[in-house]
Amino acid sequence: MWIAPDLRPPGPLLTDISLSQPADLTDRSQGTRRAGAGDTRFRLLALSAAILVLLIFAGVIGALIHGSMPAFKAYGFGFLTEEAWRPSREIFGAVGPIYGTLVTSAIAMIIALPVGIGIAIFLTELCPRFLRRPIGIAIELLAGIPSIIYGIWGLFVFAPFFQAYVQEPVIMALDGVPVLGTLFGGVPYGIGIFTAGLILSIMILPFIAAVTRDVLETVPSVLKEAAYGVGATNWEVIRKVALPYSRAGVVGGAMLALGRALGETMAVTFVIGNAHRIDPSLFAPGTSISASIANEFTEATSELYVSSLVELGLLLFVITFIVLACAQLMLRSMEKGQGK
Repeated sequence: MWIAPDLRPPGPLLTDISLSQPADLTDRSQGTRRAGAGDTRFRLLALSAAILVLLIFAGVIGALIHGSMPAFKAYGFGFLTEEAWRPSREIFGAVGPIYGTLVTSAIAMIIALPVGIGIAIFLTELCPRFLRRPIGIAIELLAGIPSIIYGIWGLFVFAPFFQAYVQEPVIMALDGVPVLGTLFGGVPYGIGIFTAGLILSIMILPFIAAVTRDVLETVPSVLKEAAYGVGATNWEVIRKVALPYSRAGVVGGAMLALGRALGETMAVTFVIGNAHRIDPSLFAPGTSISASIANEFTEATSELYVSSLVELGLLLFVITFIVLACAQLMLRSMEKGQGK
């Protein structure tokens, strides 16, 4: 008896395939739901972290405003225009600390900004390879030194040297010179506004150098090679290619350093002199907002005294916020100009 051969192709039957497809689709849909649930949880976690930052920010502002209300009710906006600071008579003015904060930060930035950018350019463009790592490690170590160490070194080592070998010769040389004789005159104390600015410049120098170096290293090599290919020198490549490409990062690093200078406490407290007055000489003692708070908060016994110190903290907060806002506006204007 002849039997016809089985001509069906090997493999699973059509019925088996049709039965297995719903299971696969079910697994895929379950995996998709699990992935969607994980994305949702991650989104909520990130949103919670952002809201927490805003709540902390609002809490700090609220606490400063609440603590400064007694002083604001007593002095009003006269607190911002009064120079006298006499706790025994409950007379408080913020002009001296504000002046010291702004001047010391300006001195620090004037000195540290060009030096820090120069160090970053040397490390990324001109430094031999065997020196890059030691110099980079030294810069990072400077950034890690506690501020109180800078203050002790500034008071016991730098201030006597600065008094004997810088202040006295400069005061004698500029005596009677218009403007300069006033800015760099007076008694050589060793400590003062200018000394605090110098110590701050040493402290913020590593931040400017490190951030600028990291930003300059992101410049595409093809851009620099193209500039060298058309005959540009090192200076032209740095000035016309590297710095314009990384200007936003350079400005950001400078603003980070400025924020550190505005809020520095211990190092400034050691060397600024802690005098609540405004002197036309940069060599004269002065004070800053953070130094005033650190020195006098434990001595504040009356409610008005404590409230005045809290209002100083609020002013420092406002000054820092204004500086950062100006930095953001500057970056945006630079980006628009670059787009044009």
